[in-house]
Amino acid sequence: MIRAAMADLLRPSDLDLLRSTIRQLARRSGVGVVYAGLVARDELAITEFVGTDYFGARNTDWQRIRVGAGEGVGGSVIASGRPITVPDYFAHADISHQHDHLVRLEGLRSMVAVPILVQGRPRGVLYAATRARADLGERATDLLVHAGQAIGHEFRLRDEVDRRIQLVQASQPAPDPALTEHIRQAHAELRAIATTLTDPELVRRILSVAETLQPEPLSPVSASRGPALSRRELDVLAQVALGCSYAETGERLTLKAVTVKSYMRSVFTKLGAGNRVEAIAIARRHGLIP
Repeated sequence: MIRAAMADLLRPSDLDLLRSTIRQLARRSGVGVVYAGLVARDELAITEFVGTDYFGARNTDWQRIRVGAGEGVGGSVIASGRPITVPDYFAHADISHQHDHLVRLEGLRSMVAVPILVQGRPRGVLYAATRARADLGERATDLLVHAGQAIGHEFRLRDEVDRRIQLVQASQPAPDPALTEHIRQAHAELRAIATTLTDPELVRRILSVAETLQPEPLSPVSASRGPALSRRELDVLAQVALGCSYAETGERLTLKAVTVKSYMRSVFTKLGAGNRVEAIAIARRHGLIP
């Protein structure tokens, strides 16, 4: 489970890629409405929207629209694996109309949908639509098709990276949880002892031993782009990673709890983390703490 979580941290967000792509498509195509979603277990979850009034609105039923294979335009794309152009949605007889109420509410009329394919299987769908009965044009359709192909290629690369990470992980013995915990405690204790010493050479030697307990980064990218934390920030983070509260961390390091909190705020900023758990996971991914 821990290894799977680490692999997830290494893979960029697929939804972020969709989101940035449809924003670019909206600017380049001039089409009023562009939206998209990912496919899982033959069901499309439409979650990303540009130019809509109701789709994607917060705290509404339209925030996350689910489309099964064969349902409507997107479902037909999932089933066929081919782009579909619909000049007049409500007059189109070759699609089912389970989601007419959503389309009518948004006021959409003409649309085109293209699949995002990975090894021939649909992984997502891109849509462009207008609120008038008019041909979207070849340029808009071509932009959508090329975007779908580019995303599919990126997904294939990400899948291959995931596959190779899994192969490496499968060839390595699973770490002993008890041993890992002992290493983390020893690392934190050494850093805490170093804060109490006045001999610079002794401090250097103790910190050098502590560093030998830190793991290698999970990837060369993590090593080259890892954030730089100060010695004091690492001292604090090592204690917090053991489950110590800010007050307990302060006692161990002879710091006030408010000072510990200040260091952790700096750690959050440098690591791009929103909370302690996330900060610890990112730091371990970069090999900053065991």
